[in-house]
Amino acid sequence: MLGPLDGPDMHVAMISAEYPPRWGGMGSTVHHLSRHLVESGNRVTIITRNGAQGDNEKIENIDVIRVPWARIPMYFTRSYAYHALKELEKVHKADPFDVIHLHLPMISLNREQIKRCRSIAPVVASLHGSWMGERDGLVTARRMGEPAVFRNPNDLAILLTAKHYSKFEKVAASMADIAVSNSDATRQDFEQRYGLVGAWNCETVHWGVDDELFTPFDETIPEHVASRESLRSRYGVSEGSPLILAVGRLAARKGYTTLLRAFPLIRESNPRARLLIVGRGGMKSKLMSQASKMGFSDAIAIESSLPFDELSEVYRASDLTVFPSYYEGQGLIPLESMSSGVPIVATNEGPIPEMVDENVGALFEIGDHLSLAEVVIGELSDKEGMARKGDEGRKKVLDKFTFKQSCQRFESIYRDAMGARLIDQS
Repeated sequence: MLGPLDGPDMHVAMISAEYPPRWGGMGSTVHHLSRHLVESGNRVTIITRNGAQGDNEKIENIDVIRVPWARIPMYFTRSYAYHALKELEKVHKADPFDVIHLHLPMISLNREQIKRCRSIAPVVASLHGSWMGERDGLVTARRMGEPAVFRNPNDLAILLTAKHYSKFEKVAASMADIAVSNSDATRQDFEQRYGLVGAWNCETVHWGVDDELFTPFDETIPEHVASRESLRSRYGVSEGSPLILAVGRLAARKGYTTLLRAFPLIRESNPRARLLIVGRGGMKSKLMSQASKMGFSDAIAIESSLPFDELSEVYRASDLTVFPSYYEGQGLIPLESMSSGVPIVATNEGPIPEMVDENVGALFEIGDHLSLAEVVIGELSDKEGMARKGDEGRKKVLDKFTFKQSCQRFESIYRDAMGARLIDQS
């Protein structure tokens, strides 16, 4: 193996509770980061949870090790930590690691376990969000009347135990050689909650999206035209009517009740508007029941989580994306929409304004269905403005938010961590 600063050949340990076929924001980013690293000449060993259903993609120079974990809400993060660290140490003895990348908060390592990681190699800790932030999002959801807060065992566990598990993310973030937040809002969240200021080594790297997959609709491409026509027909979108899209897990903190409350008001100005929600989770029947009570069950469709290639087609078939979430560490949906040339309406708090502004869409007051309805009606009334915002969103992604850019930043961060470790040891 080349020396850590002499060339691209690094062996990176990627410790992530999500990895395909277990998708999610974390799984997606780890997938793309790992592929970038091997394309740059490095090797990656991913230690993730076992039991996910679906195809296990095999990629040269990426070894995927799946470890046991206790299927208990929140406690799984401790169980997974125990088995992941055990496997990490085993692999390191046979094939030493150059850097360890921990993906928080879905792994809960205590102080001694972090020390064991640091005895192996420099540790980079990605802050995808915080358990306390998740809890705050659920508290907001409860205040806004979201129906699923007390029905989902995972959400209930977060409400009851977030404070306990937050101590593990604080330990990992503070003891890592370099902590990397996925937004300025997440970095500030850790600083304010845990007093991580002064000597704390943390920088922000926004995760990017796949700009080659999420591309704008192009009427000169027959496949785009055929797919758009087919999808809009499937969801009952008539000529000249808008298709409004919302994407994200069907969970309380995603703010779908705010969207449903706004939709009848939106339809007063756009009677033939249709709403499509794409996401997995246990709220589908409840959301459909809410829509029925509000009188628009014929104008809404809810799809299970789609493969990325199908999701990209859905974006291209849509006129506007709405993102009503109460809490995000970063939130990739706005960027996917922008990359697809579709204007985005999103909440005005947390990390969202770091990506979304009036040039690419619009912001509304978090949890306020009247504000959401007003903003959406305003966007739909200006078709030329929506087209312009779609173009600007695509440009902004290409300029600041591609996977390639974020992956290059992480590769540089790994080398910084390795270089600092060499200086400390000299």
